[in-house]
Amino acid sequence: MNVVDSSGWLEYFANGANASLFAPAIEDVGLLIVPTITIVEVFRRTYQQRTEAEAVQVAAVMRRGRVVDLDFTLAATAGKLGVDNKLPLADSIILTTARAHGATLWTQDADFDGLPDVRYFPKR
Repeated sequence: MNVVDSSGWLEYFANGANASLFAPAIEDVGLLIVPTITIVEVFRRTYQQRTEAEAVQVAAVMRRGRVVDLDFTLAATAGKLGVDNKLPLADSIILTTARAHGATLWTQDADFDGLPDVRYFPKR
């Protein structure tokens, strides 16, 4: 199973230098877990930088994976994990969702560098 954090999705959709590194996880929708917080972050950034129609298209692509809502258990676990690992709120939710599903987290966000079950690619 795979979870791609918001930085990876944005890199993929922008066809950035690391886009091809995230493509295997994003395009294998049968193994893709999508935390709802990533939809919020990616939709928001796309809407800020492009158009609402493009943001809707991006969200539709993200929806092809298994979308996982933030429930009570994930929220409480993310709160603890965030404090223990000094992670921002969204990052703690994304990592908790990945761990809850036995998934590898794909990212280029340095906050995750060195954590177990994370595939970190430095930004180029």
